Amino acid sequence: MADDLFSRRTLSGLELAGADIGKLAAGSSPVHLIDCVLDEAELGKLDLTGWVFERCSLRRADLAGAILEGTRWQSCRGAFATFAGADLTEAAFASCDFNNAVFRRSNLTSASFRGCKLTGGDLSDIRGVDASFEETLLIGAKLAGHSFRGQVLRKLDLAQADLRNCDFRDALFEDCSLREANMAGSRFAGADLRAADISGLRLGDAALFRGATISRDQAGQLLGELGLDVR
Repeated sequence: MADDLFSRRTLSGLELAGADIGKLAAGSSPVHLIDCVLDEAELGKLDLTGWVFERCSLRRADLAGAILEGTRWQSCRGAFATFAGADLTEAAFASCDFNNAVFRRSNLTSASFRGCKLTGGDLSDIRGVDASFEETLLIGAKLAGHSFRGQVLRKLDLAQADLRNCDFRDALFEDCSLREANMAGSRFAGADLRAADISGLRLGDAALFRGATISRDQAGQLLGELGLDVR
């Protein structure tokens, strides 16, 4: 990468290594990357506060422990990237594909994911409050212990996800799927599940929904496990 490029704060169409990003991070203001390739880049522990990533590729990039506060991610692709232990406070992800990415132990305070694919992602032990997800694929994701309390959950696909010990109290599910998810120990008191797909749930799991609202059709699904026909 030519030295004169390091003075620019908007870069487009470049293939960048970790060393390049490190030099850019030493500047006085955030950088806007457009259509750049950072595949397998070593970006761990860098301070990239306020950076904008637009249509960038970060496949298997390592951002473990990076400071990513207030970053913006638009239409990026980062399968198997790792954000373990990173600070993603108030970060915003829109229309991104980070399938199988690792966010374990990251700080997601007030972070948002809109229209994203996080299939198979590891979000276990994430820290912070008010992280929000909307119209996002979380199929098979690891979210054990996460609190969704009081949130409006719109178009989340949590099928086959690890949702053990999650807090869904007072949550409203709108066009969501909990199909075959592992929800052992989760709490749903006050939750409205009428617009959620709970197929694959066994009658023995019905106690999880004590205090929650379900539809007649959903009740029929549960009783169907006993061979009963609700009319």
